[in-house]
Amino acid sequence: METTPAVSPGRDGSTAVPSGGGTANDLPEALTPEQLAAQWDEEKPPAAGALANAASSLVVIGVGTGALALSVAMGLGTLQAPEPGLWPFMASCVMVVLGLFQLILGRHNRDAEKFTRMSLAALIGLATLAAMVALMPLIGFEIPALVLCAIWMKFLGGETWRSTILVSVLVVVAFYAIFILALGTSIPHLF
Repeated sequence: METTPAVSPGRDGSTAVPSGGGTANDLPEALTPEQLAAQWDEEKPPAAGALANAASSLVVIGVGTGALALSVAMGLGTLQAPEPGLWPFMASCVMVVLGLFQLILGRHNRDAEKFTRMSLAALIGLATLAAMVALMPLIGFEIPALVLCAIWMKFLGGETWRSTILVSVLVVVAFYAIFILALGTSIPHLF
């Protein structure tokens, strides 16, 4: 004799059919938007203070100013005949303006997160990206890109070794196929 699992009516009067042999009572309760917002507020990192907001704004302004100087040194040209520094110059101007805006008007921003151990992940990502850019002219892009993908996936992303190796190799092969074989770009490469 077959038995059917017990179901209970939902909030709207409909009945839920449980999957996997459980009962409808095994299903978690849906949270209201207010409850979800309260749960997210409890889980979010502490807010950064005015000093942290000012420091991050000054870093953006400093990087933007340095990029402005480098782009001017490369030459700007005109919109009709741009030189290599024109578009980096424009992006640098945007960085400086946004940094100033954040410094002046964003001091009371409560959405910014306090620097924690997890903030180091962004610095590690930036450092490994800079190392890849520095190594590419010397040994090509294949090995630095493979190492970069592996570090980002395994240590920053927490992936398994199997998926890290598989995806890292596939990314390098895809970049090689697109940029070297199909487009014939002048990116430094080993093969």
